[in-house]
Amino acid sequence: MKNQNDQEPQEEKKPSLAKEVFSWLLCFTLAFLAAFFLKNYIIINADVPTGSMENTIMPGNRLIGNRLAYWKSDPNRGDIVIFRYPDNESELYVKRVIGLPGEKVVIEDAKVYLNDSDTPLAEPYLKEEWTVATGPFEFQVPENSYLVMGDNRNDSWDARYWSNTYVKKDKILGEAELVYWPFSDFGKLN
Repeated sequence: MKNQNDQEPQEEKKPSLAKEVFSWLLCFTLAFLAAFFLKNYIIINADVPTGSMENTIMPGNRLIGNRLAYWKSDPNRGDIVIFRYPDNESELYVKRVIGLPGEKVVIEDAKVYLNDSDTPLAEPYLKEEWTVATGPFEFQVPENSYLVMGDNRNDSWDARYWSNTYVKKDKILGEAELVYWPFSDFGKLN
């Protein structure tokens, strides 16, 4: 007589080859979709080939930006943004926001003045003494647009030179957040 707890040992079932292949395909597909979603909706990857943002971002640095940074808010003065270059939207640029929508920006004697202020904008991030294209310039920033310039004003192709001077908000792809390469420059941007 057999006890209820005594059961015949069952043979282990081996998964079929088709199920094994399907599980691997499912895994790869989910990983691909997650990477696609992150790259296109959450983060943006950019490289900086020039010295226009020295010493904040060095030539050859690779960085990550946050695509959601301006989803519910607007860029602030001083933010480092990744955007489509207004004169050729197939190119991505990285610059610092200087002028906000509706502002008057005057550049004179290597100083930036906002809205007829007598006090120049404090710019501790500048690489060195500003000696190239120091003004006079006057900009009236349109609504929904921003005036951006590089931190290395002596070697930056920025709004002072562009045919389409302003960056529209919908062309800003994200806020630059972190340098990740080379690892020696790893760190948060500010």
